[in-house]
Amino acid sequence: MYTMQSWTCLFLILCSMQSVCHCCEWIRHHFGHLSSEYLSQLDQMGGDITKQNAPVLFPTSLYRHIDDAEFEDKVRFLNETIYQIIKLFDGNMKSVTWDKKNLDDFLNILERQFENLNSCVSPAMKPESRLKRYFRKLNRKVLRKINYSAEAWELIRKETKRHLQRLDILAGQMY
Repeated sequence: MYTMQSWTCLFLILCSMQSVCHCCEWIRHHFGHLSSEYLSQLDQMGGDITKQNAPVLFPTSLYRHIDDAEFEDKVRFLNETIYQIIKLFDGNMKSVTWDKKNLDDFLNILERQFENLNSCVSPAMKPESRLKRYFRKLNRKVLRKINYSAEAWELIRKETKRHLQRLDILAGQMY
C-alpha cells in the first residue's frame, strides 16, 4: 500500500526526470544553434580577435573537471558560465568600438541561452565557486585595471570566445 508521502516522492522523481529529459532534448536540438549564432555575432561585432593574452589564465582544469561530471552538473556549469559572461558585459562599455547591433544581438542571444538553461537548473544547486572567482579576477585584472579601455574589452571578447567555444564542445558531448 502506498502512502501519500511515497506518492509525493514518486511524483517529484518523475517531474525531475521529465525536467532532465526536457533539458536533454533542448540541449541536443537548440544549444548548438544558439551557440553558433552568438559566436558569429561575437566575431562580427569587431575586427580581428586580439593576439594579446589576458593576465588571467584560462581555467582549463575546471573544464577538464566538468568533462567527467554528471549531466546536471554540466548543465549548471553551462548556465553559470553564460551568466558570468553576461555579467562581465554589463560594465562600462563607453570605449568599445564594436558594431552596436552585433553587440546587442550577441547579448540577446546569450541571454536567451541563459534563460533556457536556467529553467533546467535547480535553485538548490550551488554555482561553481572557482568559476565565479575566475570571472571576478578577469573583471578586476582586465576591465578595471586597464580602465575599461577598448584594449581591455578586446581581451574580454577573446576570453569570451574561448569560453563559448569550450561550452559548445561540452554541450556536444552531453548526448
